[in-house]
Amino acid sequence: MTLLKVEDLHTHFISRDLDNQICIAKALNGVSFSLEAGRVLGIVGETGAGKSLTAQSIVGLLRPPAKIVAGSVRFEGRELTDMPDAELNRIRGNNIAMVVQNPRTSLDPLTRVGDQLVRLHQIHSGGPRTASHKRALEMMEAVGLPDPESRAKSWPHELSGGMAQRVLLAMALMNSPKLLIADEPTTGLDVTVQAQILDLLRSLVARFDMATLIITHDLGVVAHFCNDIAVMFGGSIVETGSVRDVFAAPAHPYTRNLIAATPERFQMGRAKALGGQPPDLYNLPSGCVLQSRCAYATELCQTTVRNAEVAEGHFALCHYAGRLEEQPAVKINA
Repeated sequence: MTLLKVEDLHTHFISRDLDNQICIAKALNGVSFSLEAGRVLGIVGETGAGKSLTAQSIVGLLRPPAKIVAGSVRFEGRELTDMPDAELNRIRGNNIAMVVQNPRTSLDPLTRVGDQLVRLHQIHSGGPRTASHKRALEMMEAVGLPDPESRAKSWPHELSGGMAQRVLLAMALMNSPKLLIADEPTTGLDVTVQAQILDLLRSLVARFDMATLIITHDLGVVAHFCNDIAVMFGGSIVETGSVRDVFAAPAHPYTRNLIAATPERFQMGRAKALGGQPPDLYNLPSGCVLQSRCAYATELCQTTVRNAEVAEGHFALCHYAGRLEEQPAVKINA
């Protein structure tokens, strides 16, 4: 069953310059994907591609000058983009939970850890505090925090990075969400702790049968944790499919370069640099957003785009998807 469906989502930053002229940065342009219960979708791309903004648009956490100007976000068949704040608040933190970046700065420094979990549960359940406290200890134990009773009395500054991330996961699980959004869940953690957090996430997804959306720049996280992948560039999803299909046969030039740019490929001397600069969101080109950085671009790419299905469930936003070898490549200057 499709739990989350995002269709043709456009999010812009609308402001005025020093001459009082309206300036529009088209940060998301026609983003579309769906997510089923029990599935894990990873959204990847370089910094500024629109990954975190996509998550914020879904849960209604945009702040001016950011604004959704077109498109649809449906959760369990209900439209979220025009939902009143009071109704949306009942869904956020309840049916939809989000783990944001920087766990240390995401916790209230003036409130003990256990009280923060209890407060979140109380907002949505309205039950007795003793029940919320019991639930908090259960979730702290579920995420692998040792001695939950003692840890609940800790202040946020007393936690390590890994423990703070586990606390955020416990908070996300307090109200048994159907959808978990994790924005860069392993950023700032050492390699060992990253592996522990990913193993924990995998077990929690299986245990609670949640749909999960992972925002990351780390292809290793996607390869080892996700069922499906969406690759973003310049505010657009340029390739989607199962992790197995996309990694085995990347069809979009950007995806190919992204995979080739992993540290392992660099060490083996097999990396290919993607030259050029990110697109100017205030002045996006017609046609393909990658055209100035793509070695396979033709005149056709300057005016139109094509979402090609290269295999069942595997799509790429490229006229030459699946047949790049037939195109003569040209060198792009950095």
